[in-house]
Amino acid sequence: MGLFDDLLRTAKNQASSAARNTVNNAFNSAVNNASQSAQPAPAQSNKSEKIVFSSYPSDLEGFKALPEGDLSTPFRTAAMTVLAFTYFPKNKELCYSMLQFLRGPREMTPAEKQFINDRFMDGVDYVPRSYFEGATPQNDYHPSTPLTVTVSENPYSYGEENYAKLYLKSGGADSPRQITLRLAKDGKWYLWEQFLLSGIRQPDSADPWA
Repeated sequence: MGLFDDLLRTAKNQASSAARNTVNNAFNSAVNNASQSAQPAPAQSNKSEKIVFSSYPSDLEGFKALPEGDLSTPFRTAAMTVLAFTYFPKNKELCYSMLQFLRGPREMTPAEKQFINDRFMDGVDYVPRSYFEGATPQNDYHPSTPLTVTVSENPYSYGEENYAKLYLKSGGADSPRQITLRLAKDGKWYLWEQFLLSGIRQPDSADPWA
C-alpha cells in the first residue's frame, strides 16, 4: 500500500500544481488584457484648420494684436509664420521682429536671418503668398481676400511630446511643406523649425515657357 499511497500523493500534488498554474495563467492573462484595453489608442487625426486674417497690420504691435497672435494653438502659430514672411520684401527688419515674436524665448541668430534673406534673393518674393487661398502661378500668386491659409496635421504630427509637425499647401508645389511648433510652459506654441521658403514654380509672368 505504501507504493500506491506515494503514487496517489504525487498525482494529487501534480493536479494541485496544475490547477494553481491554470489559475495563475488565467489571472495574469486577465490583468494583461485589462492593461492593454486601458491604454489610449494612438491619435489618427487628419484635421485641417482654415485661418482667416481679417486685417493686414502695418506694424509689430498690430501683428501681435491679431486674434491668432495669442499663439494658443500650433495651427495659429503656423499661419502667423506665413503672414510674417509676406512682410520681408518691403520691410525685412519688421519681418525679423515678427518672427522673433513667434519664436518666443529663442533668439534668432545672424545665420538664420541670412538664410531667410537668401531665400528672397533674385526677386523671389512670391513664395509666402503661395500659401494663401487663391494664389497660383497663373495669377502671379495674388491671393484671395481676406487672406486665408489652411494648416493640416496628420497621424504623426504629435509623435514627440510638446512638438507639433504641421503642413501647409503651396499653390506652386506638389506636396505640402512642413513647419514644427513647440509648446512652452506658458501654454503657447512657438515657431521651432520651418521649411516654408523652399522653391516653388515660377509665376507665369516670369516663366518664358508658361
